[in-house]
Amino acid sequence: MAEQDPSAAVRFMDLQDPRYAYMFGFLQADGHLAQGRGQKGKLTAEINARDIHILREFQQLTPYYSSITERVRSTNFAARAHSATWSVCSLEARTIVNELGIPYGKKSLTITPPRTDFSRPDYLRGIIDADGSLGWTAQGYPFLALTSASTAIAAYLCHYGKKITGTQRITSRNKRDGVYNVCYYKETAQRLAAHFYYDGCLALDHKKANADAIQAWVRPADMKIAPPRRRWTAKDDQELLRLNDPAAAAISLDRTEQSCSMRLWRLRTGKV
Repeated sequence: MAEQDPSAAVRFMDLQDPRYAYMFGFLQADGHLAQGRGQKGKLTAEINARDIHILREFQQLTPYYSSITERVRSTNFAARAHSATWSVCSLEARTIVNELGIPYGKKSLTITPPRTDFSRPDYLRGIIDADGSLGWTAQGYPFLALTSASTAIAAYLCHYGKKITGTQRITSRNKRDGVYNVCYYKETAQRLAAHFYYDGCLALDHKKANADAIQAWVRPADMKIAPPRRRWTAKDDQELLRLNDPAAAAISLDRTEQSCSMRLWRLRTGKV
């Protein structure tokens, strides 16, 4: 195992390095930074043992002593859950990741993208590997999705996803558990997956395999492509309320009468 390197603070977690950007995103989403008495504490990441290879990569990237342990236990989801945990106790390592944006204790609501320069696709791939999913829907369509409690993380994926694919996503917390679900489908999912999971990148093996597999999907000839959705603006709403007539508003705003009728109803009932 590598001994602590005096220059570790300079090299460790350089987020412009794709490997560290990925590692930081993964740990930010699925790691845990615990603080003990005095200067004691631990940075850990526990994942399914099938993905232990990524923890070994983290160990190689960390110029401080770290360990990987395995355990089998019964959980609410499985009678026999086999997991692997990577742990590092170094105060210097913990200070670096803490200052970059991994808080001590509970963090799901408060994490944000780094405030320093970082490799964006690799960082987001780390977030998706930890808290996202990609593959096939029940209908057989490619999808890429992220579930996050962080407003900043969900908003950043929406912003970056539009930049790469041109597809806009505006998300809100779902009512059941208060988290954000950002989803992309079909060609948009393919473009994002190809962008994030490029050849030679650091990633979970099974998600990289899924990212490659969905590239084979081809839209059936009889499947229409839905036009981009036009978002309602404050100016549109004002005009709709002024006219108070879906038919007239449809002509004025170049929208369908049904769309104007539904929007008017939402405005009147306080749904928007």
